[in-house]
Amino acid sequence: MGFTPDAIVPFRKFVCITEIHNVLPRANHFLVRFLLMPRKLSHYDRSGQARMVDVSKKSSTHREAEASAFVTLKPAVLKALPKNPKGDALEVARLAGIMAAKRTADLIPMCHPLALTHVDVSLKLCRDGVTINSKVTTTAQTGVEMEAMVAASVAALTVYDMCKALDKGIEIREIALERKSGGKSGYYVRELNKNKS
Repeated sequence: MGFTPDAIVPFRKFVCITEIHNVLPRANHFLVRFLLMPRKLSHYDRSGQARMVDVSKKSSTHREAEASAFVTLKPAVLKALPKNPKGDALEVARLAGIMAAKRTADLIPMCHPLALTHVDVSLKLCRDGVTINSKVTTTAQTGVEMEAMVAASVAALTVYDMCKALDKGIEIREIALERKSGGKSGYYVRELNKNKS
């Protein structure tokens, strides 16, 4: 039997109702999140086959998305960055992220090719690694969340590539969508985990 996306809706509803019952003070929060949930996965048709969403009937609107990633680096690697024989690791990673955002549709099968109006990637050294932030904008019929996340991801991979000779144990962590705006689903901001140490 093929996978039917609609079959997950009752399960989703049960989970959300259970959350509301168990976390009564936050009931309104969970109820709102449930009501805003899409009722099906848009990249599958009713028979369970993967498909590219037809956006031809949508209006072009201003879209923005921001994403982030973190690359852990040991103190010795951080100290050696200015002397990297491959060049400026952060600048190479920044350019790689920008280039990757423009090629997202070539990497992610169901993404639409988009004319991006702006891509910004920034990297910042911190005590235990590199923080990466990306921002992508366009005026189009679909959003740029994937473009922002691909930019952050490839920038992080490039940092690894530039530094792997010093440490194969470098880790890429917390690739996440931070914010998006525009389109039918409207505004989204990442909810930070308050329990994170």
